[in-house]
Amino acid sequence: MLLKKYILCGLFAASLTAFTGCDDLFRDTPVDKMSEKDIWKNPMLLDEYVLPWYRNMNSGFSTYVPTTISLVKSASRYYMPWFGDQIVPSKNDYYNAGYGDLLKSNTKEITNWAQVQWSNYYTQIQSVNRLFVNQGEIAEGSQKQRILGEAHFFRAYYYYMLWRQFGGVMLIQEPLDPLNDSRKYPRASYEEMVRAIVDDARAAATVLPLEYDATDEGRITQGAALMLVAKTFQWASSDVFQNQEKTYLGFSDDRSHDMLDSARVAYETLMGLQHYDLIQIAGTDEESIKQEYRNIFLTKNSKESILEVQHSDDGNYDTGFGHKLDRDAAAPHFTGTTAAYTPTQNHVDEYGMRAGLTYDAQHPYVGRDYRFYANILYDGSTYNGHVMDIHYTREGNNEIPGEDLTAYGTSTTAAVTRTGYYMGKFVNEKQQINNDEAYASSQNYIIWRYAEVLLDYAEVMFRLGNTEAARTQVNAIRRRVHMDELPSLTWEQLVNERRVELAFEETSYWDFFRWGIAEEKLNGTSNPLKAMKIVKRGETTTYSISNMNRFPQRVRVFQKMQYYLPIPWDEIRYHGIDQNPDWVEV
Repeated sequence: MLLKKYILCGLFAASLTAFTGCDDLFRDTPVDKMSEKDIWKNPMLLDEYVLPWYRNMNSGFSTYVPTTISLVKSASRYYMPWFGDQIVPSKNDYYNAGYGDLLKSNTKEITNWAQVQWSNYYTQIQSVNRLFVNQGEIAEGSQKQRILGEAHFFRAYYYYMLWRQFGGVMLIQEPLDPLNDSRKYPRASYEEMVRAIVDDARAAATVLPLEYDATDEGRITQGAALMLVAKTFQWASSDVFQNQEKTYLGFSDDRSHDMLDSARVAYETLMGLQHYDLIQIAGTDEESIKQEYRNIFLTKNSKESILEVQHSDDGNYDTGFGHKLDRDAAAPHFTGTTAAYTPTQNHVDEYGMRAGLTYDAQHPYVGRDYRFYANILYDGSTYNGHVMDIHYTREGNNEIPGEDLTAYGTSTTAAVTRTGYYMGKFVNEKQQINNDEAYASSQNYIIWRYAEVLLDYAEVMFRLGNTEAARTQVNAIRRRVHMDELPSLTWEQLVNERRVELAFEETSYWDFFRWGIAEEKLNGTSNPLKAMKIVKRGETTTYSISNMNRFPQRVRVFQKMQYYLPIPWDEIRYHGIDQNPDWVEV
């Protein structure tokens, strides 16, 4: 696919961007050693110019977890669900520096990490603004229309990302060089942020196609632009953003109903395209449902997909944009040494029982929601022909760990699951894991899919008081996996359905923020992560759930001020704007 080919070879702008302060924030996007006019006039260079917008919207499964503190500021790429409560890395090295410092609310490292995010987003916005200024130099035609649509989308998208993490920021819609331009910008209000994001996203939706041919598969579509409109209104509707004293932290009055109704219209417009649909599951037994559901997340750019990070088909992550998901998620039987994606008992407990069955603590993995078997590798489950061995065998006073609790190889840092589980969702049983670490996995990273549309719409309708409409959407999700339909719907059931269907996807993490429950859910004291330990002795099996907080390095701390990250202090001084609450310069 041409887009993926460009992503592999045309990242000169993305690879050269780095910021140190406010002067850098508005620095011209690098364009190698050619003049800008060459870019606007050359169709190939023009396509390469937009590629960093794609490459920087999300790292996908291409994560980098530094174990040296000095690297955190410059090179950290994390899998955001690691900061939630559904999945955690089990490797000690991850906790000893960068990731662990963020998890424990180290304000210095959060400040450094926030600057990386801020700089990345504004780099892309600056690049988009430059293209708009020079659009008159671009030859008329379908390419120009598409690129202008992409530009509108990405400016909206990057402001959406800034808004979620920093609140109202400076809305800059033209190239700016502070060395030659003395303009300063105030922080935008929530009203202004919503308007700017929605206007750009709607402009994108009016010119972008519903789909592309194979050469451009993976580019931004009309559906993705409409999803961004809907997501913006949904985020703005949250109760925590109403009646705020500072308008850059929320609305001065209560706009929740207006925002909800706008979200309703946006989601109905998106659904009305009749272009996206759930991938249905034909099988009716546990094994076939498991496999078909798991395959949904291995199918690139399916009819359920709205926006995905396009990872390299060959999996190369030295010269391309592959990743190491399968290698990093693998159990010791498959030569795994990282155990980077281990589901928690907290999440396992979210899977309900099938109709007519009740939970049995002595047989905890029998009769669960079919999605449990697809998403979780548990003791006794079968994966790639191997029966997962995640239990201890008691012999006298000794507990002998099973194969998948015994570190593979001779490395002293090799890890095994600390939770009692390995990840089944996203991983590919057919992926070979060998000694050639240049090649690994190629699954795309899903940002938005149609199941999320239905669940978002259900939430919007529930909050508008139409619980029957909400129940209809939830039951569509449940029918797909052959789960019984709910006769009525509570808020708790709606939330749980989101948590199960969108397991390990970033949405579940950000839900904590817009619902105002991050302090509760991301703190180890109020929501300790839990692990399962299974011990077999003769015919007796003991299942024990423990609190992972007993490992000091894994203590999770979330302070109220972390609802908004600190704006880089150089920007605070340069523009003369307020810092987010409670942050002080370190």
